[in-house]
Amino acid sequence: MLKIGDIELPVPIMLSPMAGVSDLPFRLISRSFGSPLAFTEMIDINAISQKDRRTTHMLSSSPDDRPLGVQFLGSSELQIPLAIERLHGHTVDLVDFNAACPSPKVTRKGKGAALMREPKKLAGILSALVRESRLPVAVKIRAGWDADSVNARDVALYAEDAGITCLFIHGRTRVQGYTGVVDYAVIRDVKEALGIPVIASGDNLSLEKIKRMFNETGCDGVAIARGALGNPWIFKEAISYMKDGTILPRPDVAERIAVMKHHLEMSVAHWGEKRGVGIFHKFFIWYTRGLGGLRPLRNRAFRTGTKEGLIEVIDELMQLYPLCRHRSPYQGPVTPDLMAH
Repeated sequence: MLKIGDIELPVPIMLSPMAGVSDLPFRLISRSFGSPLAFTEMIDINAISQKDRRTTHMLSSSPDDRPLGVQFLGSSELQIPLAIERLHGHTVDLVDFNAACPSPKVTRKGKGAALMREPKKLAGILSALVRESRLPVAVKIRAGWDADSVNARDVALYAEDAGITCLFIHGRTRVQGYTGVVDYAVIRDVKEALGIPVIASGDNLSLEKIKRMFNETGCDGVAIARGALGNPWIFKEAISYMKDGTILPRPDVAERIAVMKHHLEMSVAHWGEKRGVGIFHKFFIWYTRGLGGLRPLRNRAFRTGTKEGLIEVIDELMQLYPLCRHRSPYQGPVTPDLMAH
């Protein structure tokens, strides 16, 4: 069990927030396969303070979407009180602050990973969050800005002193983005320096890599991002593996089709048909990774603007792959020994 403030998670694995991805339908799909905690998409404090309509919709939740974390993005502690006030009336259990996003359009405004270069400023923002929020507060950081300024340990200590309850760390620098290798040693140093839970992210794409993250860093939990795209089974597989070493078989195409249809139905119900179908187009690509010869079918899927039309395309997968067991391109070999954590 992993405890974050007053939140108790039965397993130390969770869905990481992803911009443009982590909407309510995707969170519910991930939870149905075992993810005990999920987050909203990254929300700019300015937008929520101004009661931006799209931002308000991003906070939509349901009784099955608990516990739920909201991830804030910002650059000033002055924005915090109003942002916290705007959360009132929304179902949220944890506030996470993003100091890890590497996108240039974010960092050029002094937000996201840019705050890795200003640890004291970040600490001030976190102190304001802790002071204003009745909820547990977490922060997500990176290894550093670049290879010459790997300062995650120092930033993490500032953050802990600010009163946060939990720290998430991506084991790459801002300059790396999502390329290159994850620095497990940096994550381990942060874990050894802090007295609060440390959740590790970065390349948790398969059971083997999740096991490696636990073993090499000693982290308290892992957050799964890209590994869950089109592959919610990763949560069920990881939980089974951690429980007793059982390696579950990969889903066949029939199961994959059933999940795709369910996800599409929820996307349309949540966003409306036009936008819901448009959003699901990228999920169609992710769900069908590892299946060859699908370019014509994918092209048809992207040209389809209706739910029924997209369901017809999805149904054709069974005709093309009646006996195929899907294998995610991220899924590597798995050794039978238990994860150490």
